[in-house]
Amino acid sequence: VQLQASGGGLVQPGGSLRLSCAASGLTFSDYAVGWFRQAPGKERDFVAAISRSAISTYYANSVKGRFTISRDNAKTTVVLQMNSLKPDDTAVYYCAAVRAGDRDSVYARASSYYWWGQGTQVTVSS
Repeated sequence: VQLQASGGGLVQPGGSLRLSCAASGLTFSDYAVGWFRQAPGKERDFVAAISRSAISTYYANSVKGRFTISRDNAKTTVVLQMNSLKPDDTAVYYCAAVRAGDRDSVYARASSYYWWGQGTQVTVSS
């Protein structure tokens, strides 16, 4: 199983970035997916999650209304659209996947996830 996160970069405050998580080696529609982020010297924090079915989504309060998570099971990809970015959003962003029996469940705890991508750096600075 491989999860490949991409799309990070340097953006000014108020700007947007689109992160992608491409999955391979698994039956993607059986897996719930989440995004987490880790800033230097801080713990890894939950950002957003989406269920197998894509019906359910869940966001950290800090990103609600600014970030949108979506998935395309045919393309085995999850996208995190990030708008109105702030310097506090600066971190390495990781996608993670877990095989989920319930098609509509989402998971906000890092310990719930089994497979992790390598991370992509997002820097928000003027």
